Amino acid sequence: MNEMNLVELMNSNIGLYLAFLGSAIAVGLAGIGSAIGVGIVGQAAAGVVTEDPSKFGRTLLLQALPGTQGIYGLLIGFLIWSKIGVFGTIANVSLQQGLMLLSVGIPIGLVGFISAIYQGKAAAAGCAIIAKRPEELAKGMVYAAMVETYAVLSLLASFLMLNGITL
Repeated sequence: MNEMNLVELMNSNIGLYLAFLGSAIAVGLAGIGSAIGVGIVGQAAAGVVTEDPSKFGRTLLLQALPGTQGIYGLLIGFLIWSKIGVFGTIANVSLQQGLMLLSVGIPIGLVGFISAIYQGKAAAAGCAIIAKRPEELAKGMVYAAMVETYAVLSLLASFLMLNGITL
């Protein structure tokens, strides 16, 4: 009898579990990608600053860029949590609604993960620009910012998907 109650309990909350999984994908993958991307730039920036400490501020600007994907993932995570009532009364989330909420986290999670890493690589190349021509910081930032476009598009997709779900 206890096994049946546990199964019924899990089935009654499966939509909620899926919603939390969607938020975990958004927050976790985008955050991991940002950590990797920021680390890549940090390594390149440290080399530049070792040679010329006055370039710290310029390289720090480039290092911050891959961190935005983690922020986007966290934003979608918070919006999913808000939708399901984590900060108030937990909503009843059906299996179908849970699957939809799971799908909301996938675009920003996956694209955020990959774009943060590649943005880190582009920003690290920008550090090389700063090493030789510090006045060309803007060019290095533009190269890295181009990668950001796809993270912003995935944020928009996740946001629009979330707004289309009613609980």
